Amino acid sequence: MNSAKKISERLIKKYPNRRLYDTQTSSYITVTDVKQLVLDNEDFMVIDAKSNEDLTRSILLQIILEEESSGVPMFSSTALSQIIRYYGHAMQGMMGSYLDKNIQAFIDIQNKLTENSKGVYEGKPFSPEMWTQFMSVQGPMMQGMMTNYIEQSKTLFVQMQEQMQTKSANMFNTFPFVAPAAPEKDDKPK
Repeated sequence: MNSAKKISERLIKKYPNRRLYDTQTSSYITVTDVKQLVLDNEDFMVIDAKSNEDLTRSILLQIILEEESSGVPMFSSTALSQIIRYYGHAMQGMMGSYLDKNIQAFIDIQNKLTENSKGVYEGKPFSPEMWTQFMSVQGPMMQGMMTNYIEQSKTLFVQMQEQMQTKSANMFNTFPFVAPAAPEKDDKPK
């Protein structure tokens, strides 16, 4: 992260008593206030007041947990279980990157729709109410497009994996590995 970005970031300090202190407004804030910063696209960083450890991810995960616990959850139990299974797995980095890229693709699609909608309503972006109406009509079509996109991504990933396996097998077949001898069985009773 470059120093210009660090300077523009809003700094929030978390104290041992779990209170969050916004250094920009010189006031204590709540996790709900931090959620509003996220919704307002504010750049911020949460640090431990004593150790200066970056706690931003921890606070964001806390917000996600609160959102998932109340209202309509975004992630199914199956999806959460699958994500958990990738922690410590050799593919963990790839899974994180895959999720990041797909979320970014989704955001890009939404931004493009927002941009295209400006001309529809006198140059104004869709309000939340307009998005609700739009999604009630176009939601099934968009869901179908997203499903097709995911299926195409899945197909490409499987093809890539098969190519990697073939190349790996070819590469290892060129080495003169000797299979280890099977241990001899002792036929004598003990």
